[in-house]
This record gives sequence, C-alpha cells and structure tokens, in this order.
Amino acid sequence: MQKKHYLSRRDFVKTSAMLAGGLALTQLPIEASAHVSGADTIRVGLIGCGGRGSGAALQALSTKQNVKLVAMADAFRNRIDDSYKNLTNPDNNEWSGTGKITDRIDVPEERKFVGFDAYEKVLPLVDVVILATPPGFRPTHFEAAIKAGKHVFMEKPVAVDAPGVRKVLEAAEMAKQKKLNVVVGLQRHYQSVYREWVKRLQEGAIGDIHTSHVYWNDEGVWVNERQKNQTEMEYQMRNWYYFNWLCGDHINEQHIHNLDVSNWVKGAYPVRAHGMGGRQVRNGKEFGEIFDHHFVEYEYADGSRMFSQCRHIKGCMKRVSESFQGTSGSAPQPGLIKTAKGYTQWEHRGKNDPNPYQVEHDELFDAIEKGEYRFWDAENGAKSTMTAVMGRMATYSGQLIEWDKALASDINLMPPKLSWDAMPLVLPDKNGFYPVAIPGVTKAV
Repeated sequence: MQKKHYLSRRDFVKTSAMLAGGLALTQLPIEASAHVSGADTIRVGLIGCGGRGSGAALQALSTKQNVKLVAMADAFRNRIDDSYKNLTNPDNNEWSGTGKITDRIDVPEERKFVGFDAYEKVLPLVDVVILATPPGFRPTHFEAAIKAGKHVFMEKPVAVDAPGVRKVLEAAEMAKQKKLNVVVGLQRHYQSVYREWVKRLQEGAIGDIHTSHVYWNDEGVWVNERQKNQTEMEYQMRNWYYFNWLCGDHINEQHIHNLDVSNWVKGAYPVRAHGMGGRQVRNGKEFGEIFDHHFVEYEYADGSRMFSQCRHIKGCMKRVSESFQGTSGSAPQPGLIKTAKGYTQWEHRGKNDPNPYQVEHDELFDAIEKGEYRFWDAENGAKSTMTAVMGRMATYSGQLIEWDKALASDINLMPPKLSWDAMPLVLPDKNGFYPVAIPGVTKAV
C-alpha cells in the first residue's frame, strides 16, 4: 500500500463526536446501475458526518480510483462543518498517490444538507453512498440506497432490533439481484492476520471447533452533557450511544466485531443464547438505558458454544480479542495457532500489513471501477447484528432466547416520528433517569 498522510478513522473518533445524518448533491441524473458505464468519476455521498463517517470518507478518497466526495449530510450542521474542516485540512490528508485529498472534495454549501430526511436528496445524485449514521437509521437508509441502485459502504452494526434486521436482509436480497456491491465495516474481514487465521481454522488446523471466547472489555466512550433548551430528541441524538433505538447497547455497537469473528470461523450463526448483565458502575442518568456489562453463552446448531463478554467499566482489565478451542489444538489469539500440547503450529508474521480500514475501500472501489460484483457483506452484517441483538435480549430478559423467535420479534425501538419536537419511546422520569431493563421482568422478544 502507498504511504498515506492523513487522520485515520479512529483519529476522527477521538477528535470529533459521532452523530447522525442524511445527504444530497447536484441535480445530475445517473443510471440505476450506480457507476455509470463510461463515467470517469465515481461520485460519493457521505451520510453521517461524525468520526466514523469522516474516517470512512477519507478512506474512500484515498483509493486509486477517480473518486470525488460531492455531498455531505448530517442531522446536525456542526457535524458537517467539523467533518468538512478535517477532510479539507491539507496538513492532515495529503495523499501520496495521484494528488491531494483536498483535490477530491467538491462540496459547496448547496450540497451540505441537514436534517432527518437529507439522505433522500442524495440518492438520485451519487454513485456510492457511505452510511455512517447511528445504527438505528441504517435499515431505512440502506433500503433506500439499494432501491435507488447505489453501491454501499455502511458501518456496523446495521440495525438495533429484529424489524430493522429483517429490513436489511430484504434489502440485501435486492442488492444481490441488482448486483450492487455492499461492504460492511466489520473490518476484520479485510485484515490480513484475520483472513489467514480464519482460513486455517476453517480448514481444520485445530480440528472440530467446540468452543470460542470473544471479548470487548474496555472503559466505554464519550458523554455529552444536556444543554439548556435542548429537546429530548436532540439530547438523545447527541448521546446516541446510550439509547437502544439509536445504538442497540454496546453489545451491539462494539462487541459485534468479536461475535462476528466467531460466526465467521464457524460459518454459522447461533441458534440460541442465554446470559446475564446489568448496570453495576455506569448507573448515572447520563448513561441512558444501556447496561455496563453483558455475559452471554451462545449455542450453535452443532452443539458448540461461544462465550461472550463485553464491559464498559473504568479501572477493569481490558481485552478486545477472540480465541478458539478445537479437538486437536487451540487458537488463543488472532494470528496464533497451537497444537494440543501447546506448541506453536502457525503464527502470523506480517509486520507491514495493510490497514484493513483502507483495504475495505480499496477493494470496494476497485470492483466498482471494473464493473464487477464481488461484495455481499450485508447478509452477514445483518445476521451478526442479530447475534448481538439476541444477546441483548438474553441479558435484558434473563431468558433463553431462540434465534427464530428473536428474528421474528415485532418489538420496534424506533420512534414513530422523527423530528426535533417529537418524543422518543424511552423518556426520563422527573429526576432525569431513564428506565432500565430488569432481568426476569423485561420482555425482550
């Protein structure tokens, strides 16, 4: 890979708060097949201009194809302004390939769109959309993008509840029929160490895999204080990580990465789950309605188990990883495989592996430029999202949750109306505290 000098997607996460959006562009009609045959420029629209969206846009603009960012949108104007300032900063994003990142950005004021419906304005006008709003909006945005015939890069997770997952699965089938490339930001699938590790495990390097352990134990993320005269809708949108209609809890928003790796290795999705969780430390009103820890035992159809941990508590042991145990060996960490006696059988030696966040976009835009249909990540993204949602159902309810019943659930977390004066379904009490799930009482399916 060529050396690049720019802020990474994770740098953006650290330097700018993430938020929601929608997007649009100039009135230039294009064919439904997305990248118009013979067109030289691949036009990109960014929907959701927080840290994740800004980083993904930067990666798209760093590909070798003739890519141009032509429109930006978000629910909040300041998110667009912050993102645009970072993207156009010549000190942060000089590109050593065919030119500078700034030469690939053409977003005048009339193509900066704000509001819940801004995504509708961009779809007829671009070739590729980057969907990076809070996950609750993903099913609607993805469905609209596929109906409009666009190639898609969308961040994980792809939904927050079963109705959203079903919508994404339906749109994924439509994408296959239209031969539209869809890449989901489960970047381990584009990371050399994981690709090599998983291939060997699937080929039987440790025999039949009977157990996997997956972890996302960390300190947690940002909190934005409530502002004077802020509506409830705006407050929850500014703090989307702590409300299930926007985030789905951290078992969904972050831990999906690790759950997905187990599903990938197994080539399957769990059939049932049970577990426990709660709010032991992060129980203030500023943490909305989500738990600070989850432990879930998942079972696959072959009887094997996945043991899942995720925690957002400061001062505790940190671990973000996956491991597998088989009938003839183990894989204690990504890139390492051992025999049953503990000898190293294989170890990944890559020292200059390409950045998987960049590889996602390199491979996506290469396929688009060549008119090839290679990527159908949406189905796996939806089912790994459902794995996380099923885990949340188990910890919130304290019940054994079956996959089929979970996927068929009609519990819809999205508000019936999206506007700044509308009320979300979950509201604070007179003291500012939000209702929290009670295992043994809460209905989750």
